[in-house]
Amino acid sequence: MIDQVSGWLTLFDDGSADRTWAGPPEVKFMTDAVPPHPNFIDGVATADVTPTDCPKLRIYLPKRHEADPEKLPVLLHFHGGGFCISEPDWLMYYAVYTRLARECRAVVVSPYLRLAPEHRLPTAFDDGAAALRWVAAGGAGAGADSGRIFLIGDSSGGNIVHQVAVTAAAEGIPVAGAIPVHPGFCRSGRSRSEIENQETPFLTLDMMDKFLALALPEGATKDHPYTCPMGTAATLPELAPYLYCLAEEDLMWDTEIEFYEEMKGAGKEVELFVSRGVGHSFYLNKIAVEMDPVTAAQTAELFRRIKEFVNKHSVSV
Repeated sequence: MIDQVSGWLTLFDDGSADRTWAGPPEVKFMTDAVPPHPNFIDGVATADVTPTDCPKLRIYLPKRHEADPEKLPVLLHFHGGGFCISEPDWLMYYAVYTRLARECRAVVVSPYLRLAPEHRLPTAFDDGAAALRWVAAGGAGAGADSGRIFLIGDSSGGNIVHQVAVTAAAEGIPVAGAIPVHPGFCRSGRSRSEIENQETPFLTLDMMDKFLALALPEGATKDHPYTCPMGTAATLPELAPYLYCLAEEDLMWDTEIEFYEEMKGAGKEVELFVSRGVGHSFYLNKIAVEMDPVTAAQTAELFRRIKEFVNKHSVSV
């Protein structure tokens, strides 16, 4: 072994990586894989599909309600993990995706992204764009509306949302909206919020530094546009509307806000939603969501706001 990243990732001399959870055993269950199930469990069925022209994907399909339209919008979600860990079938994401499918009345699609360090950026962005092309071509099935696609992703997945939204605009692929949640926007130098805000199990400075060093192109720093898109807003094409979701106590708050202000200044359509009193990716902590009233309330409000945005922009384009 040559290094370990906060219990999430072990690196070996031969360049291989072990993503078996090595932290406290009582929380390992959140990284356990949930097998696909064609039957509806708590109102959602799941399936894994392996297209020829994009990565394997996990699909979450809500059980139809009488009030549902013939076709449901699609939430194309890119998971977080610093580009180095996580899968769309992990229990903590399964809980999020099934809830999104039920509450937003949407088909949720999440690609199994190729991970760093074996696959450095821009691989994850390429996988995200390939997944979008697949969904836009009708790959998610007859019950999914390929004219109402929303890009959504958390942490490093928020970076993917932004990159894929730019690609969609450049290629003329219709996207109804983009929802970066706590995106991994940062700089090489420490921001005030990185120094003063509390670390959480889902984001420590060690994780941020090591994951991004493993994920960015060889020789690149966190000032690379993949992780530091600040200063680029004025050069971007016409983008889909953004719902930009931040957490007040996120380590990356300062740089995330900097990007938001630049987007607004450049005339982009972007709404800001802030979760108060919580940190980075708080809603992934299944234990806290179930046991802590503040986390539970902020999670419910985040999902309510996402649903509101999807409904507002849910017109076929």
